[in-house]
Amino acid sequence: MELQIRNISKTYSNGRSAGAVQALKNVTLTIPTGMYGLLGPNGAGKSTLMRILATLQEPDAGSIRLGDIDVVNQPDEVRQTLGYLPQEFGVYPKARGEELLDYFAILKGFAERRSRKEVVEALLRKVNLWDVRKQKLGGYSGGMRQRFGVAVALLGNPKLLIVDEPTAGLDPAERVRFLNLLSELGENSVVILSTHIVDDVSELCTRMAIINKGEILHEAEPLKAMEALQGRIWRKIIQKNELAREHTVISTKLLGGRTVVHVYSEETPADFEPVQPDLEDVYFATMAGHVGTRKPDAAV
Repeated sequence: MELQIRNISKTYSNGRSAGAVQALKNVTLTIPTGMYGLLGPNGAGKSTLMRILATLQEPDAGSIRLGDIDVVNQPDEVRQTLGYLPQEFGVYPKARGEELLDYFAILKGFAERRSRKEVVEALLRKVNLWDVRKQKLGGYSGGMRQRFGVAVALLGNPKLLIVDEPTAGLDPAERVRFLNLLSELGENSVVILSTHIVDDVSELCTRMAIINKGEILHEAEPLKAMEALQGRIWRKIIQKNELAREHTVISTKLLGGRTVVHVYSEETPADFEPVQPDLEDVYFATMAGHVGTRKPDAAV
């Protein structure tokens, strides 16, 4: 199954002040089965696009198709095969994990008690929460709550799974467990991972898009995007304020009290060493305008 997004636009009124905010501008993407990363800073338009795909909002213009389903005009059909884990979701802190998942299963249409019990058990085991199924959700860690959210999203074996900023706030161990779970889900479904964390996309996704200010700036396979930057990313460790202005700096970070800078250059800058480009370099070079496969309104 394939998700086709064509020329999606969305504008929000700006309250009492003049003007409006265009959250999405002619977004066009083709997303195949598997893990697909949507990478961009906070406020880039990721969550707006995710809400539109989840049928929680309607676009002002454009079309979306999930296989034979018209997402905009057939929202009920989409919801039958949709799993959605928003960036923030509430749980009933006094409810036990098994009981609440059983309740959500009823809402999803699992009316027969025996089959529903089997589904609930299978999902709790899949997300590694079976041993704490009797525990109240108020006592779950952040990672456990995220995995519970995945269990809810997986009810009914969805063909489209949308996950919005899933690892924000997780500790390293919980993040690894959560990403391993997501990687398994992408084998049979379209899984869209919306995040501002570059490593999440680098470790999971076979394709990705970079979005900023509502526009798609770059769409590629992560490995090929990194290969395309070979010979153009250079590194130097400097003292603060040492770097000359003529260099095109794409990122800086601290290392042992000193500053590591990465610059983009077609030619070898003096006193710099070449560096193997990673997805973070792709991201920052794209945001700086040095990388881009197509204009935002071009067809995929």
